[in-house]
Amino acid sequence: MSASDLAPSCLRAFVTVAECGSFTAASQRLGRGQSAVSLQVKRLEDQLGVQLLDRRTRQVGLTPAGERLIDRARQLLAMHRELAASAALQEIAGAVRLGVPEDFASTHLPGLLAEFVRAHPRISLEVTCELTLPILERFDAGELDLVLFKRRPGAGEGETVLHEDLAWVAAKDAALPVAGEQVPLVCAPRPCVLRDLATKLLDQQGRGWRIAFSSGSLAGNLAALRAGLGIAPLPLEMVPPDLVVLGLDILPALPDIETSMLEAASLSPAAQLLRDSIREARQQNLLVSAR
Repeated sequence: MSASDLAPSCLRAFVTVAECGSFTAASQRLGRGQSAVSLQVKRLEDQLGVQLLDRRTRQVGLTPAGERLIDRARQLLAMHRELAASAALQEIAGAVRLGVPEDFASTHLPGLLAEFVRAHPRISLEVTCELTLPILERFDAGELDLVLFKRRPGAGEGETVLHEDLAWVAAKDAALPVAGEQVPLVCAPRPCVLRDLATKLLDQQGRGWRIAFSSGSLAGNLAALRAGLGIAPLPLEMVPPDLVVLGLDILPALPDIETSMLEAASLSPAAQLLRDSIREARQQNLLVSAR
């Protein structure tokens, strides 16, 4: 069987179920009924003569055959999107308003956004960098088309774009607080998801803390860390090589966090292109840190 015999809709259903881990979540993302999504996956399995998904547990997983197919299915879907859009791309124009946390924009998005602007010269990209809560407020006010924001995994609405492990970080020669001393924190001003998370964990542990340095700029906070002014919670992948990850002998363990995406109810074709570019980058694991 050639690749042209495989319906893109069936491949898309298979990939979405694999990413979501359930038919229910996949049907919500695709905007189709659960039975329709299940039928598309079954049709693909029948065409290939193999079982692609393991449905025996609550969390749907990939079979060995599914593991072998998943990357090729994503490649075929990407090729299909390119072919379908090739005639229309030059005609799409307009402004796209993207809201994103500054640390994510500066470390994970530069390559993607640069490529998007080159590929779509008639689209005007307007990027706003702020903390998560102000970004969400602007989105709720209708001022942004797409937003990326930080949250605890599964906390509320949003499509996961990147999963991140957190760590306590400081300068290599920083004087660290001993038991009983206040923890000097370097963080963004309120409202900040990482700041609130760190202070709540320290409060739960009964550790005193103080804000030693606070800046809404990632560059400013990194400079304060390098100067030895305090410690900070940071996504592990964003830790520069000249800073160190601290052990947990005097600090509470940090939970993981994720960057998620929300889109406006009615997206323009230009905004849809950017949304799809972010999704494709996530699927191909291209949202790597550029630190």
